Amino acid sequence: MNPDSSVAPLRRQYDEISARLTQSPSGTERDDVKRDIIALFKLVDRTITDLTALKDNIRALVDRYKELAQSQSGDQAPQFTGSVPVVHDHLGASTYIEKGWSLISLGDYQGAIQALGKALELSPDDPQAQSQLGWAQMLHGDYDDALGTFQQVLMKEPANSLARINVGYICLKKRIFGEAIEHLSKAIRLDNDKKATLYAHYYLGLVYFEREMYEDAQNFFQKTLVLGPNLIEAYYELGRAHWYADDRDAARETWAKGHKANKLTVWGKRCKEALERVERGEEPPR
Repeated sequence: MNPDSSVAPLRRQYDEISARLTQSPSGTERDDVKRDIIALFKLVDRTITDLTALKDNIRALVDRYKELAQSQSGDQAPQFTGSVPVVHDHLGASTYIEKGWSLISLGDYQGAIQALGKALELSPDDPQAQSQLGWAQMLHGDYDDALGTFQQVLMKEPANSLARINVGYICLKKRIFGEAIEHLSKAIRLDNDKKATLYAHYYLGLVYFEREMYEDAQNFFQKTLVLGPNLIEAYYELGRAHWYADDRDAARETWAKGHKANKLTVWGKRCKEALERVERGEEPPR
């Protein structure tokens, strides 16, 4: 698609009117030019409105794609959500913050990192830019960079629970379990964001599973399902925690519930696959 294709005809009309004005029209010709200027202005205004509406529709497509991609990939990273940031311009930084938000939403994490880096050059320590940069770095897999960015956010906003669960998730991925427990537990104590509280329980379950503390893992996965019954991955992980705690019947029952709850997602399918594996006498994935 040529980005200039929709603008070129409008630009040609503009140039044609501009050329007529340089000839100093008078009388009827001047009236014609005035009419054409008004018509061009209305056409451009209508085009902007239509393109803005189309842009919003594309965002909806992106959201639907991300839901599908997450359900099929089994990605356990916290999902980037929220409203378009409302920012007060500071030396042009707001333009890059909004661009960064859009690029994260579209899944262009590298582009978002570049845009948000520019925003921070113009407005150092801007909390929105830093928080979004951390999301972009984390989703891009740049865990060390993301950890440093989120730690800066938490220095300014200790009660930012979403930043805390992101730090907890990164520490889980890096197997820094003690620090993961510290941040995730604090997010639960703060309890000021439903999404953060939900994922804090889920990630703590994963931490304790990795440490082979299966009863503690079960406790957090069970609380996760109370808070978010649609988080099907918690059924899968709870089943694994039951299995490796030698409660095989509870594991089978949990996987059956997870598959029944949503058969179409990757986690519902994994629950079914786990059942099939153990029925064949195999162990579920560790």
